[in-house]
Amino acid sequence: MLRVAELIRHASAQLLARGEINDPLLEKHVVTVSRVTMSPDLKLATIYVMPLGGADEPEVLKALDRHKKFLRGELAQRINLKFAPEVRFRIDDSFDNVSRIDALLNSEKVRRDLESSGAPDDEQQEDGAA
Repeated sequence: MLRVAELIRHASAQLLARGEINDPLLEKHVVTVSRVTMSPDLKLATIYVMPLGGADEPEVLKALDRHKKFLRGELAQRINLKFAPEVRFRIDDSFDNVSRIDALLNSEKVRRDLESSGAPDDEQQEDGAA
């Protein structure tokens, strides 16, 4: 499943990067294909995408859904599988999660806690390593 998902990710990213989909909205946006998940029977591929800067997410999803049949056909030609998987598109929210976690780790409260507990941990690690 992981190998097929990675093949589909590469092929769909190439299709979007090279502008092989004739849609004015998709031509205006740079769309990143961050990951692909496959169903256990390999008949459904969920492609997680993110437009650059997160702009016009709903419109980009609608545009990709309009070209779903074309994308499925192109993927079938590029990837040698018994069945061409159905594709569906979702916005990848992992970018939002990463930025939220990064903001939490850089907050003053966490920084203060790390600074106050950082020195004793370093001494304990040195004692244990010796």
